[in-house]
Amino acid sequence: MNWIDKSIEEYYNWLRNKTIVTKDEGTAWNTIITPFLGLFNDNIEIYAKLENDKIILSDDGATFANLELAGAPVMRSSKRKEWLDMILLNYGVTIENNELKIVGNEKNFPQKKHNLICAISEISDMAMMAKHTVSSLFKEDVKLYFDEQNIIYTPQFIAKGSTGIEFNFDFQIAGREKELVIKSFNSLNKINVPNFLFGWEDIKPAREKVSGKELKGLAIVNDLDKEIKSEYIEALHSKGAETILWSERHKPEMIEKLAA
Repeated sequence: MNWIDKSIEEYYNWLRNKTIVTKDEGTAWNTIITPFLGLFNDNIEIYAKLENDKIILSDDGATFANLELAGAPVMRSSKRKEWLDMILLNYGVTIENNELKIVGNEKNFPQKKHNLICAISEISDMAMMAKHTVSSLFKEDVKLYFDEQNIIYTPQFIAKGSTGIEFNFDFQIAGREKELVIKSFNSLNKINVPNFLFGWEDIKPAREKVSGKELKGLAIVNDLDKEIKSEYIEALHSKGAETILWSERHKPEMIEKLAA
């Protein structure tokens, strides 16, 4: 077992061990403290309640409240509202009295919980738009790069893996002989690298069986004005994933990696 296989295993053990659940007997709501960090580096908390055989999951309004405190109110910016609508659609999350909510059942609870946490995390990232030096999210920069190269792609590609969990990739490019699933990384760390590799490997057998094409994983990494640890790039390569460093995106050999 190489270090990235061990890291992926440790990552999911960490998820289980660091998730804390408490129940309020008075309201029947369960508080789920996740190990994921929110906007202010505090743990993301979500709330779950069983009601008429349905499980209601909510963020209790914390996501929008935190964006207000960070000076990035969503509803007062057309750009942020546009991104919000896209995120909500991708993850099947709704807004009710400024609360992010999703409804499921005992069978699909893991997927619904996963979707709500992903939505909270991506919506919280919009705080970056409060900085005048940031004109767009890195994902949008990647989209413009594809348009510049006249590449046909599917944004916000969702596929179900062998575990039954649906994974969201930023882009998908389909060709005659192979298919690419692409994730754009503004930074690399010990959480998002194994998460991307796990998702890609989980959907790979089913996608290849259905499409009859090889499924490749591609990570596009923002390395401008920041140092990227070589161990993360090596981890991606060790599992067979391709990488494009943003500073090298116009090199012919990098553009060739987008050919499906």
